[in-house]
Amino acid sequence: MNNSRIVILKQYIIDEPDEPFNIYALATEYAEEEPLTALNYYELLLEKHPSYLGTYYQLGKLYFSIGLKEKAKMTFEKGIDLAIIKQNSKTLNELRSALNELLDEELY
Repeated sequence: MNNSRIVILKQYIIDEPDEPFNIYALATEYAEEEPLTALNYYELLLEKHPSYLGTYYQLGKLYFSIGLKEKAKMTFEKGIDLAIIKQNSKTLNELRSALNELLDEELY
């Protein structure tokens, strides 16, 4: 986690409150060392910008890593639906793969 980058990203959010990438970047910066802080930012991003496709994979993986498997599953499924609508095959494949990984783990 880079504290100077966090300061810059927070300023970007103040300067450009309607730019979803700034929230996404901040959440991603926190994800490794402060997952609950990252969770708050990803959920805020999903609330304010539900069409920002990148959120669904990252938030789903974070839910999965902290043991919230049902939330992870629902997040991946919503992301898959959005990726189909947006015709984004790369993200669609990533989300399907993540969902399959989660479902496979539930079997064992």
